[in-house]
Amino acid sequence: MQLLIPVAAGLESVVKRQLFSLGFSRAPAFNGRIETEGDWTAVARLNVFLRSGERVLVKLAEFPAVTFDELYDRFYEIPWEDWLRVDSRILMDGKSAQSALAAVKAAGGVAKKAILRRLADHKRTGRQTFPETGPRTVVNFSVLRDRVTVALDTSGDGLHKRGYRSLAYTAPLKETLAAALIDLSLFHPDADPEKPFADVFCGSGTLPVEAAMKALCIAPGASRSFDFESWDCVPAGVADRAREEARDGEKRERKVRIFGSDISPEAISISSYHARRAGVAGKIQFSVADMRAFRSAVPYGVMISNPPYGERLSDKQSVRDLYAGLGRMFRALPDWSAYVLTSRPDFERWFGARADRKKKLSNANLACGLYTYFGKRPPSSRAGDRPEEEDEEETL
Repeated sequence: MQLLIPVAAGLESVVKRQLFSLGFSRAPAFNGRIETEGDWTAVARLNVFLRSGERVLVKLAEFPAVTFDELYDRFYEIPWEDWLRVDSRILMDGKSAQSALAAVKAAGGVAKKAILRRLADHKRTGRQTFPETGPRTVVNFSVLRDRVTVALDTSGDGLHKRGYRSLAYTAPLKETLAAALIDLSLFHPDADPEKPFADVFCGSGTLPVEAAMKALCIAPGASRSFDFESWDCVPAGVADRAREEARDGEKRERKVRIFGSDISPEAISISSYHARRAGVAGKIQFSVADMRAFRSAVPYGVMISNPPYGERLSDKQSVRDLYAGLGRMFRALPDWSAYVLTSRPDFERWFGARADRKKKLSNANLACGLYTYFGKRPPSSRAGDRPEEEDEEETL
């Protein structure tokens, strides 16, 4: 099967490396999606193991269409009876750009009518109404420059929903983005399990929890369910086998040094709760502390943070002072490396240093930059120890 993995802008190289580590050799990226191929076992493994992909889609068809009649006919030609039950609960998820079929809701209605008509005709039910009481199936369609791509969403809920984060807190970082920031850093637990990791603005705990899950080789999707598991067209047990593979690969006894701090006691309470739900509570040291007080006697650590952005004009001065304090604290740790995600274009000036690398990303629909500051290399390191990106530096 052809498989599509939607990816947030700027994270294509990260997800490609995750795919390669899982044994997928082909992974070109097009229009915000990475393409690969595989069977239902591959679908299950991708859903369970991918840390930064948004979901896993099975591509069914691709065709041109500029009218609703063309859309209906092309959707009807797809052998839906091979994929869906007559009582499947069908949800349409569409988007359109630079196309004549710009009315996405209307296009979804036309497409769904074609799907139901095809099911009625080919399963010979004679139905005029459909109960939709069966398993959920999300039909994904995108129209780009009058070309339609149709796919089934095997994940259901987005892959960022690991299952551990249940309490709300201010401006949480999406789990898939947090995992990508970690992969973009020098935090490589398999090479150096005891390399320190810290987030001094940990909020609801997403970054330290994701760091601990990576360090302990805990698959992000091992404790959740997926829509494809209830489909008749999927061989029994493929998801369970992927979860078993994930459990076999865990290294929960590994000793790690992961720290999370925040000035808010509520944030630390929520972070600790989420760490317990993720099964990594004993691996993270949480503390209520002002980030300016952070110190470490252990060298060559990695600091990744998503500090407040101060989008409101009234917050500008306090955020400027916050970033200046962060810069002073970081410069007192000359052998640590820091990665800061922020939407502030003047971050470097307020932080007090030009970044070694800058990368364009997006967080909560805000254009952001990931600012990277490398510390001193360990004496045993080589010139090639730092990760190479396709876009090492970008104008932000």
